Amino acid sequence: MFSLPLRDGARLGGLEVWHAEEFADHLDRAREHIRPWVGSAFVTDDVDGARATLKRYAERQAGDGARIYGIWRDGVLAGGVMFTDFNTALGSCEIGCWLEPSAEGHGLITQACGVLLDWAFTSRGLHRAEWHCRADNDRSSAVAKRLGMTLEGVRREAWPYEGVRYDKQVWAVLAPEWRALGR
Repeated sequence: MFSLPLRDGARLGGLEVWHAEEFADHLDRAREHIRPWVGSAFVTDDVDGARATLKRYAERQAGDGARIYGIWRDGVLAGGVMFTDFNTALGSCEIGCWLEPSAEGHGLITQACGVLLDWAFTSRGLHRAEWHCRADNDRSSAVAKRLGMTLEGVRREAWPYEGVRYDKQVWAVLAPEWRALGR
């Protein structure tokens, strides 16, 4: 398995099916914090659900699609980043993230997403990367801004959560813009 160093001794690596128990333990710590901001199918309640989520990503990665990566701090899974969509035919992807509260505020998500964007644009030749988040998720919007993304629009009431529909922001950066940032 690859492992890339991040700041503060953290590391980025593949989050695979064999990590299901560790992923489930992590979700026990993060579940209520991330539930409003990530897709409902992602936030599972047990090891079988965690395994199913990781298996879905593994199957999609095998087809050159979505991928998921973990962020470990001091050897403990604290969050991660992913390509929720990865389409080489269209030359586009969507990235996302999640993090438990104890790991927030260290710049890990911005750094890890930068690694994903650099790989997508440089190694894979994609042209466009998107970031979707609830319009009221200020922390997520701030990451998109730090990554040099442009807010392209708001999809009204496109994010259902607990019987309420929230607006969703769509941010994007194009490969030439990413390169111009000196990334």
